[in-house]
Amino acid sequence: FGYMARAAYLMDNIMSKVGLSGKSFIPLLSSFACAIPGIMAARSIKNRNDRLATMLIAPLMSCSARLPVYILITAACIPERQILGGWVSQQALVLLSMYLLGIVVAICVAWILKKTMLKGKTPVFVMELPSFKMPRISIVSRKMFQQGMDFVKQAGTLILACTVLIWALAYFPRSEPAVEQLSATQTSGIQLRNSYLGRAGQAIEPVVRPLGWDWKIGIAVLASFPAREVVVGTMGVIYNLGDEEEASAGLRDHLKNATWDDDPSKPVFTVPVGLSIMVFFALCAQCVSTLAVLKKETQSWRWPLFTFVYMTVLAYVAAWVTFVVASSSLTV
Repeated sequence: FGYMARAAYLMDNIMSKVGLSGKSFIPLLSSFACAIPGIMAARSIKNRNDRLATMLIAPLMSCSARLPVYILITAACIPERQILGGWVSQQALVLLSMYLLGIVVAICVAWILKKTMLKGKTPVFVMELPSFKMPRISIVSRKMFQQGMDFVKQAGTLILACTVLIWALAYFPRSEPAVEQLSATQTSGIQLRNSYLGRAGQAIEPVVRPLGWDWKIGIAVLASFPAREVVVGTMGVIYNLGDEEEASAGLRDHLKNATWDDDPSKPVFTVPVGLSIMVFFALCAQCVSTLAVLKKETQSWRWPLFTFVYMTVLAYVAAWVTFVVASSSLTV
């Protein structure tokens, strides 16, 4: 104990260049685990504009909920290749770049906010540096267990409920295919397309098509709004994996073999599409719990709505640019 206060002190000079103080460092660091405790930790910042700016950029830090999406899409779309003389894996570099993207964008957004909506001088950094203390294993273990159980009860139940709901929407209404000779895979595909979930996905496909996505990816993005973790489970339901593990090689192989409905020879999950999906999730505000906590902390719906709109627009534009640039680069 005592390290975080000193880290905040060391980061004050860097944070002040974008209009924040060193006190913003700890909430932002916490947001890499989850934006909710990060936003709540911003209470320690007395300056209102600094506190708001910190809370508005906290969701841009790549939280642990994004990691399963990064891992799945990286494994399905990014080739396994060693670069830089064999020192670095291409997949590892892509994964790292998603975290760096969130940090860089957060810095830019913080600078813009402090120059426009949240103008004000950066306050002088004042913080008491506590003495170093050895943590007690019993206290740390109990805290870890409590936090873990809270996550299982809150996030786990939400993920389960959303997965069941997605399954029901993909299962109903039931319809028998007109041609009896169809294979099981073809029958499953027809059923999914005619389901409530399939109809919703086809309705939004024109919106997500510029990003290189098909309607199935659009469904997964829609389903991720309650919690980002739902994306992987939704993919498992959409591709009819039954009780296979969500992050297993089975789902990865299904994504690699997925093709467009109007062109079965064209794969869906290419390198540009994979990068587009990851960039979108790195920047979007697909977490209703985070927005609810932001509303509670600010006592207004104005800032959660602002956060959702600016992050969604930013994510969409960045994903589109990524897809266009990556597609052009690979065809050159």
